[in-house]
Amino acid sequence: MSRTGAGASPPTRPRRRGGPSARSTAGGAVVPAGGAGAISAGASDASTSDVSGPSASDLSVPDAAAIEADHEKVARSVALRLLTSAPRSRAQLAEAMARKDVPDDVAHRVLDRLTDVGLVDDAEYAAILVRTRHAERGQARRAIAQELTRRGIDAATAQEALTAIDREDEDAVALDLVRRRAGASAGLPRATRERRLVSMLARKGHHPGSAFRIVREVLDEEDAQQDRDDDGDASHDDAWLDSP
Repeated sequence: MSRTGAGASPPTRPRRRGGPSARSTAGGAVVPAGGAGAISAGASDASTSDVSGPSASDLSVPDAAAIEADHEKVARSVALRLLTSAPRSRAQLAEAMARKDVPDDVAHRVLDRLTDVGLVDDAEYAAILVRTRHAERGQARRAIAQELTRRGIDAATAQEALTAIDREDEDAVALDLVRRRAGASAGLPRATRERRLVSMLARKGHHPGSAFRIVREVLDEEDAQQDRDDDGDASHDDAWLDSP
């Protein structure tokens, strides 16, 4: 049995195979291989995996109901402002709302409410326009029908309103209009006067045949009146000469 001498090396402890192992600190805590940095990294990873960002549902989203209420407020304001100044057709009001970016469905809903309370009435609007254009401007049905179309009145509603005017009404209005306007061309050649007066009636939608007939009737009346005036003047002169 051999003895270990003073200069002999102490026996070596066998090394464990595998990766680095945990070690104990002075206080008894076990520190994993890699040191405190590994702990820090692990904590960071856990924090990253456990805390997620805001989802789409958590983001601030505009309240759709509030936006729709704002659109309705704009639509009502536009309609009432226009209706205060003059009657308007439904199509005219819808066009004005569209210029203010009011959605179509909101505009239709507001217009339906205004129709229910009588503030929007295309039939009444068309009837008013027919009466005023015919009586005040001397327009015929054709010109009024075109204006109704431009103002968004549907064909059936326009046709119903135009039944208030017939051919006799048109001729009476045209005759009155030519009589009032004929004086502006007095002194000009008859052909020039005829052309101007017929063109005026045509612009107001009167049929060319009726326009020529009415203009000639008025100018013939003027010529006949002028002849009577001339005869009266001549008779007066003769009577003055024959007086003692």
